[in-house]
Amino acid sequence: MTGGVIKGVSIRGIRACVPAQSLGIEGLIPDDAERARLTGSIGVTTRRIAPAGVLTSDLCQKAAEGLLAQLSWTKDSIDVLIFVTQSADYVIPSTACALQTRLGLGSCLAFDINLGCSGYPYGLWTAASLLQTLKIDGRPARALVLAGDVSTSKLMPGDRATVPLFGDAGSATALEVDEAAQPMFGEFGTDGSGAAHILVEAGGLKLPLVPPVEPHPADHAEHLFKAARLHLNGTEVFNFTLKAVPALVGRILEASGETADSVDYVVFHQANAFMLNHLRKKAGLPAEKVPVAMERFGNTSSASIPLTIAEALSDVFDKPRELVIMGFGVGWSWSAMKLTLGPIPAPEIDDYV
Repeated sequence: MTGGVIKGVSIRGIRACVPAQSLGIEGLIPDDAERARLTGSIGVTTRRIAPAGVLTSDLCQKAAEGLLAQLSWTKDSIDVLIFVTQSADYVIPSTACALQTRLGLGSCLAFDINLGCSGYPYGLWTAASLLQTLKIDGRPARALVLAGDVSTSKLMPGDRATVPLFGDAGSATALEVDEAAQPMFGEFGTDGSGAAHILVEAGGLKLPLVPPVEPHPADHAEHLFKAARLHLNGTEVFNFTLKAVPALVGRILEASGETADSVDYVVFHQANAFMLNHLRKKAGLPAEKVPVAMERFGNTSSASIPLTIAEALSDVFDKPRELVIMGFGVGWSWSAMKLTLGPIPAPEIDDYV
């Protein structure tokens, strides 16, 4: 477990973007009673699905352009661009490099972070850490953290463990050096023994998708088709989450000198409603402080925390709010930050048409 404090950096704005297309699961589970049981457990009735050709970078680009306009920030004022995703445009180069040009930014630090459910706090912490080190003449240093996934591109058609749960989304968060900012507190950790339980096996060098040098067995193509889809061991994910996350709530509150009573909201990664309810109860958090906003969107990976903020808490940041954000999952990895957010413009959700 690694923790720390960052001073002198504020979050200036948050924006999300989702595909316009909304789909239920009637075609996958036609029986009304069975479908009701499933949606009642996972808390998802519809998901936003990116059509063919729409990438995570497209969703994040639209969110970023809207946020820059909302803040009246010039494009050449961005010094750090971080893209948090598990569905990058390319293996090489970093998609952040392509986004730097597509967004019309000036020369800046730009790179990807390959994380999903825990990725949003990792991205914020990395950006804030970098901003502390930069020396910019005449103005405060600024960063954009773009986080999201087109997770549905990796699902096995007809898989009832994943298809009803996952949706697609992107987000943009703006950070700026601010001497008056309240400190940010962070707690981060990894347990790689859980890597096999949320896994897309094919596509890297261990199981490449490129044509082989040596002939493969006849069934290799079928194996690759399955291996390139998301494998999700729901039982192991649930067990890991209940073991790691309630303790993480306690650690971040203790590190920041806060209590469940003194913070305004705790925003978890939106894994599924059943899990979030168990986490909330085990951590001793009241329901009104733990927003659940995945009914219309599904589990949107690293975009789920900013999307939840924009969906459920958009109108509360006219004044400072004490916020804890927490990610957990793929890796295993987990992350938590306690920060003061606001006043900021009301976070919004754009539809990508």
